[in-house]
Amino acid sequence: MEMKRYPNDGGCERLHLDVCVDERTPRHGTLELLKKLRPEWKPEDIQIKAFTEGITNQLMGCYVGSLMQDPVLLVRVYGQMTELFMDRDKEMEMFRVLYKHGCGPELYCSFTNGICYEFVKGVVLDDTLLRQPSVYRLIATEMGKIHSIKSEETGNSSPVLWSRLSQFLNLVQSSDAPEQQKSSAHVEAPSLKIIIKEMEELKSHLTHINSPVVLCHNDLLTKNVIYNQEEGAVKFIDYEYADLNYQAYDIGNHFNEFAGINNVDSSLYPSCELQFDWLTAYLESFKWFSGVDSTVTKKEVLELYVQVCKFSLVAHLFWCLWALLQAKHSTIDFDFQRYAMARFNYYFEKKQEFFGMKLP
Repeated sequence: MEMKRYPNDGGCERLHLDVCVDERTPRHGTLELLKKLRPEWKPEDIQIKAFTEGITNQLMGCYVGSLMQDPVLLVRVYGQMTELFMDRDKEMEMFRVLYKHGCGPELYCSFTNGICYEFVKGVVLDDTLLRQPSVYRLIATEMGKIHSIKSEETGNSSPVLWSRLSQFLNLVQSSDAPEQQKSSAHVEAPSLKIIIKEMEELKSHLTHINSPVVLCHNDLLTKNVIYNQEEGAVKFIDYEYADLNYQAYDIGNHFNEFAGINNVDSSLYPSCELQFDWLTAYLESFKWFSGVDSTVTKKEVLELYVQVCKFSLVAHLFWCLWALLQAKHSTIDFDFQRYAMARFNYYFEKKQEFFGMKLP
């Protein structure tokens, strides 16, 4: 097994192991990784638990003893063809930055088709916890902290939104038809012609919305939030899409996720009351961690509310294109085309209302 060390921008080195983990039979490759990362673990004692929440990659927890009580190392095997639209170097840089600021787990190493990193103790958020004020305020506070991290630590200063949307669109347009897509036969595909038209209209509309560019997670669905009840804290995981982006986009994208993934239900979009409470907690955190007076006015909350509603629209088109791309390449058992259509419809349900909103 070949081992390499790559320099990071922060001056420390990143370990890379020349190992490939087979997504169908992962144990052999995983044990090769653990020989280096956990040499004190006896191969015959190592247990591997597959986590099934993800719809992009395969995630496994490795441990000796008890999953709940003993140290756990996570192995993430990248989904098939995700290198087409993922910047893996950027992802590992986000690991470094967020770990440095106490916002994320430690990255142990990269390998040929994945990464190994620290297990975050707690439970994966569910729909009930997501709506509990004591929990969603923690989420808002944690996002405010991440958004306050200075942009010079991320190596650029431009929002990633429009370039990434264009990248996804080009990949969907250029992809050859797959032999078989995991799609319900009766589900039609969203029209790319309409998506392009809506993207252009959105870009024109959002250009006039002065949302700050901050360090964003960009994929804060429930399964990417870990809640530790004992510590009264949350942590965000999975930084594949983390980058500089519009503040209102990151929040709006999170609010969209209240509707779920397997069965998208737009009626579950958070109420105005919940959003205002969430946004107040967020602004208090964002200001405090930015080193300014954390007093929040009603006008500030209302302004951010309108910005979030408007930017939430573009998130639907983003994940619609993502799902169309995944439908062509992913080996994960998920109906991506059905999901693409659900987000496409969700967009049009909200478009007229949100386009009509005026900033205070």
